[in-house]
Amino acid sequence: MKRPIAWTTCAVAALVASTPPAASAEELTVAVSSEASAIDPHYHNLGPNNQVRRHIFESLVDTDASQRLEPGLAESWEATDDTTWKFNLRRDVKFHDGSDFDAQDVIWTLCRIPNVPDAVSPFTIYTKAVETAETPDPYTLIITTATPYPLVPTEFSTWGIVPAPDDAADLTFDKEGCAYAGEWPKTEDYNNGKLAIGTGPYKFEDYVKGDRLTLTRFDEYWGDKPAWETVVIRPITSDGPRVAALLAGDVDMIETPPVQDIPRLEQDPGFKVVSGLSNRVIYLHLDQHGEDTPGITGVDGNPLLDKKVRHAISAAIDRQAIVDRLMGGAAVPAAQLLPESMFGSDPDMKVQPYDPDLAKKLLEEAGYADGFGLTIGTPNDRYINDEKVAQAVAQMLTRIGIQTQIDASTASVFFKRRNNYEFSVYLAGWGAATGEMSSPLKALVATQDEAKGYGGTNRGRYSNPELDALLDQALETIDDAEREALLRKASRLVIEDYGIIPLHYEVTPWGLREGLDYEPRADQYTLAFRVTPSS
Repeated sequence: MKRPIAWTTCAVAALVASTPPAASAEELTVAVSSEASAIDPHYHNLGPNNQVRRHIFESLVDTDASQRLEPGLAESWEATDDTTWKFNLRRDVKFHDGSDFDAQDVIWTLCRIPNVPDAVSPFTIYTKAVETAETPDPYTLIITTATPYPLVPTEFSTWGIVPAPDDAADLTFDKEGCAYAGEWPKTEDYNNGKLAIGTGPYKFEDYVKGDRLTLTRFDEYWGDKPAWETVVIRPITSDGPRVAALLAGDVDMIETPPVQDIPRLEQDPGFKVVSGLSNRVIYLHLDQHGEDTPGITGVDGNPLLDKKVRHAISAAIDRQAIVDRLMGGAAVPAAQLLPESMFGSDPDMKVQPYDPDLAKKLLEEAGYADGFGLTIGTPNDRYINDEKVAQAVAQMLTRIGIQTQIDASTASVFFKRRNNYEFSVYLAGWGAATGEMSSPLKALVATQDEAKGYGGTNRGRYSNPELDALLDQALETIDDAEREALLRKASRLVIEDYGIIPLHYEVTPWGLREGLDYEPRADQYTLAFRVTPSS
């Protein structure tokens, strides 16, 4: 058991020159910057939850560090026609309880995803396209969609498979609602370990919220065995204690070391830093639902409904200054919702120029020459320097006459308040689980439509029928080049309408003790089973 952390400023400073002990070949301890809200793989479509999920629960389709698709619990897949997909499932796969994996477990999972009690951000966004799911034999899955849908394999990489209970052995999938006579599993039964049973490289051992998640290696795992017998994932949300834990040897790896500490870690022979451009965009969401909006003072109604006001807010933000002064190389200014190297991004789109004079002019033209008051909601422990970025944005908006303050809270509190529409403007991030533009478009700016799986995280309630139509068309286009052109058009449309305001893409760093290697991931996931001893 590693000793608890209780650091003073002097103690942290004293550790800088220390040499950590060699990493244990049996146990790896990782400090994460934000704790998963649940072990339940279907409860909350959130980065910390998704990275924990991958240790325990696997998908039919996996992704590599660049988010390219690769076989998972399905050995192969193919489109047999425009609306039919065939998945050939892997044989001789065991769940952690010793039971065999087969196609019925996929059916059960598809049925369970829309029936998670009180799901915060459900995975139905990635299952809505499934019209029918049939199992002609235990290792073949046939999926049909109502219209051509090219993203079926991609979306099947985003959710984990859980074992079907005995009373679901004959359950069939029904898009309108699976006829299961039993009680749908509760999230707390995953958190206490009762149902935390997957096929992944690690088994659930112990979970103490706020302190640790302990995993043990699954010796019957079908794939490559991970290097570590035991993995301990510890949430250390404060930057200083997280770095101090690495320096002291209490943990072997940390995610997102603060930018000011990266040079120190790079120069110390006992440590290393690896980093890479992520798919995560940090953005401002603006309430565009109606005249009644919280957090705006000094004027009647909702000025955010006016495109000129939204444009003014965007023009008032100096993105390059935020990157240079606050992010220390751990970000790149954003022109749209995904970096231009990713599928569906428009390479011709440019970052919004910083132009406070234009911003003031636009406010005057919109009838707000005297500005108004605004509060921006933000988490303070979820994204790199999230609260500091929100503070910088608030200062920039105040300079053009929008008197702005921030309302910062821990991620667990922030997301609940955001989901209750308590903010007129809020700062958040989105990592594209699919690695292409339809992911942020569907989730963040498509008109809320539960039946289509659109707008699940559109808490600004932006709605643009032209955007929805382009997205519909793209998601029915099998030809990659045609689909990408449609996604690029949709991306440009929403950005030029200032339906959402992208700020920057995160460049994700990890700090490790010397002797360990980790390949940076575009999805920003910290996966202990991908950490290897240096060769």
